[in-house]
Amino acid sequence: MSDANVHPGPASVAVPGAIREAAVAQARAEYPNEACGIIVGDEVAAAGGQALHYIATRNEAASPFRYRVHPDDLLRVTIEIDDADQVVWGIVHSHVRSPAVPSPTDIGAATYPDALYLLVSLADDEADPVTGEPSLRAWRIDGASIHEVAIER
Repeated sequence: MSDANVHPGPASVAVPGAIREAAVAQARAEYPNEACGIIVGDEVAAAGGQALHYIATRNEAASPFRYRVHPDDLLRVTIEIDDADQVVWGIVHSHVRSPAVPSPTDIGAATYPDALYLLVSLADDEADPVTGEPSLRAWRIDGASIHEVAIER
């Protein structure tokens, strides 16, 4: 029997600077709406895969309160990464005024249990106090089981 309080792993991950920078740049560019994109990996994050690169996608919802990866973009990216023998390592979206924590809507929409969900917060009070950079946090969401995954610096 599994325990929902046991962290499913990974406990921490490396997110290359270029991926972090691309996700934050897209979040800023699409403000005031939420932005979304996909991090491609060599294996799923749950199996210890490594993040390789970021692909910006359109937010079909075009909303400051929710995101939905445009189905045309999802199909295109899925075909590209499948052809390259790669996987969806992470799904990124931004929160424009709230912390980089999954909302109940985000949790309900999470359909990739072996991927990470990375959130960028553009809220001023969430910015890094030293650099001023937006908060970036990662999560494993598997049904009602939600666990933060530390991002290594």
